[in-house]
Amino acid sequence: MKNNKRNFIIIILITAIILYFALKDNFAEKVQYLFSFDIKWLVLSFLLILAYWFLKGLVLYYCTSKVKKDYTEKQGIMLMITTQFFHAITPFAAGGQPWQIYKLKKDGLSLGESTNIVIQDFIAYQIALVFLGGIAIISNYVFHIFPSDSLLKKLVTIGFIINTSVVIILFLVAFSKKWNKKLIDGSINILSKLKIIKNKEKWLNKSETFIHNFHSSAIILFKSKFNLFRIILLNFIALTGQYLIPFTLLMGLGIYINPLIVIVTSAYVMLIGSMVPIPGGTGGLEFSFMAFFKNFINGPELSIIMIVWRIVTYYFGIIVGGIALNFNKEGK
Repeated sequence: MKNNKRNFIIIILITAIILYFALKDNFAEKVQYLFSFDIKWLVLSFLLILAYWFLKGLVLYYCTSKVKKDYTEKQGIMLMITTQFFHAITPFAAGGQPWQIYKLKKDGLSLGESTNIVIQDFIAYQIALVFLGGIAIISNYVFHIFPSDSLLKKLVTIGFIINTSVVIILFLVAFSKKWNKKLIDGSINILSKLKIIKNKEKWLNKSETFIHNFHSSAIILFKSKFNLFRIILLNFIALTGQYLIPFTLLMGLGIYINPLIVIVTSAYVMLIGSMVPIPGGTGGLEFSFMAFFKNFINGPELSIIMIVWRIVTYYFGIIVGGIALNFNKEGK
């Protein structure tokens, strides 16, 4: 609870600072733009984020129903909606997975099964994220959408390398259990000697459990090629829809940018934002959004679109997820 209160304070403070700098110049003109949105495009932007939650909920359903036959699509979707709250209030969205494991356990699965399902979802998501990021980087290389010497482009490359490395490590852990045990145990021994971690035996036991669960999850996931393809595809479609939200907001102000360029730009924004160790990537995402989209649009419209984009993709999730949790006895 103390961490959650601290995170909320951080979110509020950084949001207030961002709003101040985004609105301080030409305030009246920006407010006018805010109230001039074409309502149908604004509604479509909210529908896209709802579609993202729906598709991600289906991924959880397809993973869980393999273990628990009576698990329903509705349960998977509701779990994804409540997860948005925990994703939003924790750095690197780290609070979502523990909540999913806890809730799945309350729904009748064992701790091992719950962990396996969440790991499967994470693997599929990372593969889709890297695939889309790769498409964005290749597209920029071919079509020169952004300046080649841009610092932001270098940061995107770093973000892509980090996410790709995560996928490679996932595969190494998944298919080389003995090698990874030696690597992780060796790392724990070194950290223990350096006095960075205490209680070495506790960490060794944790690593044993983690490697076992992760290896089991990967075996289950890759055993069913159809289900693997299905959940990666659903994650890919969900992310593509999320990346199109700025397009709907631009159209809401009568500004047209090629949707493929918007997807590439959004992928760049998210690759940088994922590295910011603040709840919701607050600060980093707003900065990268403004920095990348200013290549196509300038003036007060850009600030307003950024603010509405964050409301749709971030604050809306906190509100809806919080409301859903309020009606959930485990959430209470």
